[in-house]
Amino acid sequence: MEEKFRIAVGISGNAASMLLYAAPIFTFSKVIRKKSIEEYSCVPYIMALLNCVLYTWYGLPVVSCKWENFPVVTINGLGILLELSFILIYFYYASTEGKKKVAMMTLPVLLLSSSVVLLSAFAFHDYHHRKAFVGSIGLVASVAMYGSPLVAVKKVIQTKSVEFMPFYLSLFSFLASSLWMAYGLLSHDLFLASPNLVGSPLGILQLLLYCIYRKRGGVKQSQKWDLETHSEKSEQHLEVKEGAIDKPIQYLKVDEEKDDEKANQQQLQVVVTDATKVEWSVMRYLLLAVGISSRVAGNDHDGGGGGGGFNSTFN
Repeated sequence: MEEKFRIAVGISGNAASMLLYAAPIFTFSKVIRKKSIEEYSCVPYIMALLNCVLYTWYGLPVVSCKWENFPVVTINGLGILLELSFILIYFYYASTEGKKKVAMMTLPVLLLSSSVVLLSAFAFHDYHHRKAFVGSIGLVASVAMYGSPLVAVKKVIQTKSVEFMPFYLSLFSFLASSLWMAYGLLSHDLFLASPNLVGSPLGILQLLLYCIYRKRGGVKQSQKWDLETHSEKSEQHLEVKEGAIDKPIQYLKVDEEKDDEKANQQQLQVVVTDATKVEWSVMRYLLLAVGISSRVAGNDHDGGGGGGGFNSTFN
C-alpha cells in the first residue's frame, strides 16, 4: 500500500513538474510576439536547466539502484528539452549585452554538469557514494531553481507590480516542490526531500508577494488602459476636425472653378459682341462704298439725281 501511494505521489509530482517546466510558454509567447525580452530574467531557466540535468543523471541506473527513481528521469529529461528551448529563445531576442550575460551564465552551468557526470561515473565505484555526490550538488541546484524567481522580487517591491514575476511559475513551483518533498520522504531519500523543504516555503512567499502587489498593479493597469483609450479618442477627434477643415477647402475649390467658368463665359460674350460690332462696321463701310459708287455713276449718267436719295436715306 505504501509503495502504491509513493508511486501515485511520484506521478503527481511528475505532472506538477511538467506544468512548472512548461509554465514559461506563456511568457515566451509574449516575448516572441513583442520580439523583446523586456525586463524578464533568464536566471530561473538556467537554474532549472542545471537542476534537470543533475536529477536526470541522479535517476539513471548509473547513480541510483536500477530504475528506483524512474519518475525522476522522465520528467527531468523533458525539462532539459524545454529549458534549452526557452534559453535559446531568450538568447535570440536579447540585446548584445543580454546575450553576453546569458552566455556567461549558461557555459558554467554546462561545464559544472559535465564535470559532475564524469566524476561520478569514473571517480566513484558504488551507488552509495555516487548518490551522495550527485545528490548533494543536485540539492544545491534544486534550491537555486526554486529560489530563482525571487530575483524579480526586488523589482516587484520597487515598482509595486507583478508584471515581470510570472504567476504560473510561482504556483507550479510551489506544487512541484510540495509533491516531490512528499515523494522523497516516502522514499526515505533525503536528497529528494531536502531541497523541496526549502522550495515549498519559497513558493509560498512568491505567491504571497503576487497576492499583495497584484491589486496595486491592477489599478495601475486600469489607469494605463484609460490613458490609452483617451489618447485614441483624442486622435479620432483630431482626425474628424481635419476632415471638417478639408471640406471648406473643397467648397472653395468648387467656387473658384465656377468663377473661372463665369469669367470665361463673359470673355466669350465680349469677344462675340466685338466680332458683331466689327461685322456691322464692315457692312456699313461696304454699303457706303456701294452708295458712293452709285452716286458717281448717276452723276456721270444724268447729272447725279439717283444716288443722292439712296445716300440720304442711308444717312
